[in-house]
Formats: sequence, structure tokens, C-alpha cells
Amino acid sequence: MSDMIKCDHCHLEFSKDVMIEDNGHYFCCNGCQGVFHLLNEQGLDSFYEKAKDVKLTPPTKQFEDSKNFNTPAFYEKFVRYDDDGFAKVSLVIEGIHCSACVWLNEKALLNMEGIVEANINYTNNKATIVWDDDIVKLSDIVDMIRAIGYDAFPYDPKIQEEKANKQRKDYYVRMAVAIFGSMNVMWIAVAQYAGYFSGIKKDVQFILNLAEWALSTPVLFFSGWVFFRGAYYAVKTKQANMDLLVATGALLTYIYSIYITFTQKGEAYFDSVTMIITFVLIGKFLEVLSKKNIADAIDIMGKDIPLEVKIKKENSIENVKLKDVKVGDICVVNAGEKVLFDGVVLKGSGNFDESSLTGESRAVFKSNGDKVVSGSVSIDADIEFKVLKDFEHSTLSNLTNLLQDAINKKPKIQQLANKISEYFSIVILSFSVLTFFVWYFYISADFERAFMVAISVIIIACPCALALATPIATLVGLGVASKRGVLFKEAAQLETMSKTDVLLLDKTGTITYGKPKVVNETIYKDFDRVLLYSMVKNSNHPVSKAIADYLKENDEVLFDKYKQHSALGIEAYKDGIRYLGGNKKLLESFGIECKYHSGKSVFYFGIDNEPVAVFEIEDEIKKDAKDIIAKIKKMGIKPVMITGDKKEAALKVAQEVGIDECYYELLPEHKMVFVEDLHKKSKVVVMVGDGINDILALSEADIGIAMGSGSDIAIEVGDVVLLDDSLKSLKDAFVLSRKTYSLIKQNLFISLVYNAITIPLAMAGYIIPLIAAVSMSFSSLLVVLNSIRLKKLGLRF
Repeated sequence: MSDMIKCDHCHLEFSKDVMIEDNGHYFCCNGCQGVFHLLNEQGLDSFYEKAKDVKLTPPTKQFEDSKNFNTPAFYEKFVRYDDDGFAKVSLVIEGIHCSACVWLNEKALLNMEGIVEANINYTNNKATIVWDDDIVKLSDIVDMIRAIGYDAFPYDPKIQEEKANKQRKDYYVRMAVAIFGSMNVMWIAVAQYAGYFSGIKKDVQFILNLAEWALSTPVLFFSGWVFFRGAYYAVKTKQANMDLLVATGALLTYIYSIYITFTQKGEAYFDSVTMIITFVLIGKFLEVLSKKNIADAIDIMGKDIPLEVKIKKENSIENVKLKDVKVGDICVVNAGEKVLFDGVVLKGSGNFDESSLTGESRAVFKSNGDKVVSGSVSIDADIEFKVLKDFEHSTLSNLTNLLQDAINKKPKIQQLANKISEYFSIVILSFSVLTFFVWYFYISADFERAFMVAISVIIIACPCALALATPIATLVGLGVASKRGVLFKEAAQLETMSKTDVLLLDKTGTITYGKPKVVNETIYKDFDRVLLYSMVKNSNHPVSKAIADYLKENDEVLFDKYKQHSALGIEAYKDGIRYLGGNKKLLESFGIECKYHSGKSVFYFGIDNEPVAVFEIEDEIKKDAKDIIAKIKKMGIKPVMITGDKKEAALKVAQEVGIDECYYELLPEHKMVFVEDLHKKSKVVVMVGDGINDILALSEADIGIAMGSGSDIAIEVGDVVLLDDSLKSLKDAFVLSRKTYSLIKQNLFISLVYNAITIPLAMAGYIIPLIAAVSMSFSSLLVVLNSIRLKKLGLRF
């Protein structure tokens, strides 16, 4: 008979004849061979030291299935690429119970070569992973997650909903068993307690203990399985967590009660076992429900997206997949349907609901020539519109991606809380052991008393409340902000914005509507108005748009050379003739003298070396600007206006809205230097702008806020986007960030004070295990409920 040897991965014994030999190692199958090399390559070979005496299940289907993550179909649906060419995917990690689980997964992933970024949001277990696809494949990433005891599947709101429903049903069954067992155990316990005072025979007490044992067993091992599973991985990875505390406390109490039952010396505590599991399980279930409801608010923007849209081709209408729709296609939208592309209306009219984008419930009327925004819903309109952006670059897609990214960026205060919670469970277990020795050896209490006090210390301590303190409040804040038309690209920006000292505001498009109109025209010399129209039509600057709207020519001229000078104007050439259009500085830089004086904004038009026309332009100040600026001042934030506009126009607007400090005729680099100077004074700076000339200042500021109607590059650079262009949204962003940060500090205070008070009381013997279990669940729920208050607070901004 052939020698029997162990597989170097699963430790199962097989005949040497059927084993796969690989450089002195033996494996029972290709799966074990593959996992063995994977763990060694990733520096996780210490796994075998931890599991050297454990017989593992050989990997079969799960590792084969991971190859499906590499298929072109999967990449097309779930993987996107950033500007640097790195692949990016959102996965839901199954099996995460606490911040220690998050830490372990992030560390294991970041240790892999080719992983650029790995962020896991504890509130919904969603991991955002960025990697170099040339170095590591997505299947390897999934295999790594599975190797450390978790599982992963692609994030999809519909799939997530199915998983959430399955998880809820599982909790319902486990809670039903726990509640049934606990109620019956408590009835028996009432008889036990009555007998304790009036007297009870030993054989009767033995039978009652056996009944409690039978009822508490399914509660502990079935209902409490979620805690034992989490505790197993905590021990395996040497990362203590809340599950380890609950499982340890309940299991030790259970074993001790069995000992008491058969020795009949002392009191059994099966009732404490069932109540510990029941209360903590209910608390965990309510926590899961809270996280799910909050995450639903984040997903609402991108839900119910159909796979196909109607595209008009010649004389027919065809259903076309989203990815196949190209810029220039004619899309058909009927009443009740969602607009999935940005475009301009060619035919039809009606009302649209843009509330999911702007937070405004008021219907918006659109007709021929108006722009429609992806994410809006047709209320009563049947329209045809020309597609201006493909789906990947649409407003809906960009905002959904930005919002999903935001919840994965951890504020500094959360990073601190997570670091504390990493060591919390180890400290508590140490306190429990110390408490037992002090009570048993120093105070000389009996074993039962010392043991139950030590168990109370384990159960009452809860790192979960500390871990939940920041992410729950942050996620609620992001959800409320998105509903009110304020999009934070990173959750960390909530914390930074709450500490603002100085608010810098651009004038045009920020304080004013950004839709200036020509109010006066002065002509020095006749010129071809088509030439000027052709110059300004291709510029997105509000002044250029005002000139284009004023001229309204039908023809266009193609220039030989065309250049836009940021914050100055336009330079163009046609048939050797130079055309200049912009402010006074532009013309003077080319040696053209301008003597025109006005208190309004002025657009000069020059041909070769002489000015030929001047246009006076005025922009209407936003109606609520003065009131909003006054409220921002009351918050202790100093508003400052910085603009490239001329002195007279800038000072007039600043005076009207109540801004005391105003800087004018600034070039983009001047605005950036202004921000740098404030940083040298240790000021936290928020910059609000909407144009290309603002991007340097937006990127330099601690927080850059872009108006939703601004240029694409300004929105890209900004940290926060105001979707409805309202200054009220700006004020809401400040209020919301401060309320969120305040709630985070409150949550941390609640968690730390709870533990500072209850742990010493438990160590002193004033709290029994049952009360400890109730208290621990209550602390987590208190943090969650305190965070959800932000939803109601948000309605009273």
C-alpha cells in the first residue's frame, strides 16, 4: 500500500501516488496548489502556521468562479478606467462585521502588487478597488479576499437589494429562534428565582437547568452563529473585534452553566446566555437596517436605469443599448421616462422633474433649443433631443460615480476612531482577565462571582459604537446633501468644510446669475458682425455668450487661427487680419489704447491696431445673494470676492451683497497666489467658482466648490458641486458640514463616555451579564439614532 501523506494546503491525507508534487510540496488537487502559491506570493504564508492543525476544505468551485471576473462582459458592465489608465471596480465584501474586518481586507489588498487603492466603507461593506490590470488581474484580487475568509461580488444596486433581502430573512429566522428560546428560558428562570427564595429541591433544579440548557443551545449556536463566525476570523487573523467579545462572553457563560448543572454547585446562567445573544443580535439587525436605508439614499440617483433607449434613425425608432448611443444621435423620450443623456431639445416640449439632481421639486419646462440633463424625468413631455455626451460621460453617470466614490473616502477623524477600535477589544479582554484575578485572588470572592464579573466586563464593552461613530453620520450627511443639490466628492470634505475661515467667491456665475446681457453698444467703425459672432460663439465665458445672444447671426466664419486668453478674451486671425475681443487689458497688451469709461462690465472689439466697438454688459445679482452672505458671516466665515472683472463693476456688486473685501482684475494665477497667501496665515479656505479662470484657485483651496452650470473642467477640479447653482445650496453645504461634524464628535463622545463609565462599573461588580448585553446594544443604537437625526435637522436649514 502506498504511503499516506498530507496535502500542504488542506492537510487532508491521500496516497502519495495521487498527489501533485511541486518543488518538494504535495497537493491533492490543482486548487490547493494554486491557493498555496497565491498565499506565498502575497506574503500571507503565516496562514499555514495559524491553521497547521486544522483540516481545511480543498478549494473547488469558488476559485474557478473567480475567473468570471476577468471576462470582457464583466469588465464592460462593472469596471471603469480613470485618467491614469488604472482599472476601478466596486465590490461588496461579504462577511465584514466590524472595523477590524475592514482593516484586514484593506491591508491584504494593499499588500498585493499592482493595487493602487483599496477603500472599504463599513456602512455598506462596499470596496472601491483601483489596480493596474497589467500587473494583477481582478480574479486574483477576489481570490485574495476569499483566502482570508470573506467573499466578494460586483456592486450592483439590484444585486445588492437581493443580497440585503436574503440577509434580512436570515436575521428574521435567527431572531425568531433567539426570542422564542429567550422567552421560554425566562419563564423557567422565574421558577428558578422563586425557588431560590422559597426553597427548591436539587432534582427539580437539575431538571429546570436541563430544560434551560436545551433551549439556550440553539440560541447560542444558531442565532449566535454570526458572532462565532466573526470571532473565528478574528482569532485566525489576530484582530480582536466585537464578535470575539460577544462569542467569548456567551460561550464561557454557557460552559460554566453546564458545569453548574451537573455539579449542582451554584446557579446556572443559561438565561444570561440567551439574553446576551438575543439583545446583541437585535441590535446588530437594527444596525444593518439603518445602514441599508442610508445607503438607499445614495443609490437613488442611479437606480432604475434601463438597459436600452429609443433612438431615431431615418424614419424608424430603434431600441439601442446605452453603450452604443453616440454623440449626435437623436434620442426619443416619452412622458414618465428618465432622460439618460445630456442633450438639446429638437422637437416637442413639456415639464421635467430634476429633483434628484438639484433637490428642487418644482417642475422645469423645456422646449425646442433648451438643454435636458441626464437623470431628470419627463413628467408630461414627448420630445426628441440631440445627444451631446455619451452615457459614460453624462451628468447622471458622473454624479453617480462621484457620489459612490465619496462614501469611500474616510475623514481624518474616522481614521483616528478606526485606529482606536483596532486595539480596543484586546484591551477589554485583558481587563476581563485582570478583573477575574483581582476578584478571585485579591478580594477572595468565590469562583462563580469572579467569573461572572469578568464576563460582564467582556460583554458590556463595545468597539462597535466607536467604529460606527463617524461612517454612519458621514453617510447620512452625504445623503441629505445630495437630496438638497449639494454633491461632496469625498466624505472627508465634510470635516474640512466645517472648519472654514475664509470664503472666496468669484463674481460672474457665482454671485450673479452668469447670464449677462448687453445694455449698450458703441460703434467706432463699421465691421462685419458675423466675424465677431463667430469669435464669441465658440467660447463658454458668460460675457462671450451675452455678445453672441445679442448679435444672433445665422452665418459663421472659420478663422485661420483662434486662441482664448484666460481672464482676458479671444485672439483670432482671418486672411492675415487680427481680431481681438475681450477686456481692456487684452487690447492694451497688443498696444491698442482704450479710453472708454463705464461702471459696467465692458467688452472691447478691435481689428488690427484699433478698437471698432464697445459693448456694455450687466449681469443680474442673484436674488438671495445678500441674505445668504449675511448668514455666512454670522457663522464666523469671512466672505471675500475675487474676480477678473474691472474695478467699478466688481465694487458695485460687492457693495450690493454686503461683501467688505473685494479684489478685482485678477488673472487665474493671481487668484491662486491669493489662496496660497491665506494658507500661509493658517486659514482654511473655500473657493467658489464656475469658469476655466477659477480652476487654479479651486484646486489650490482646501475646498473648491463648483457651480453645476460651470465649465466641465471647473466641475472636475472642484471638491463640491452645487447642482442647482444656488447660493442657498452653498449656505446649506456649510450648515450641513458643521452639523455632520458636530454629530460625529457627539457620537465619539457617547461611545467613549459609555465605555469610560460602564467598564469600571462592570469591573467593580455592579453590572450582571444580562444588563451588560442590553447596555452594549443600546450604545450602538444610540450612535445610529443620533446620526439619523441629521435627516430631520437637514429639513430645518
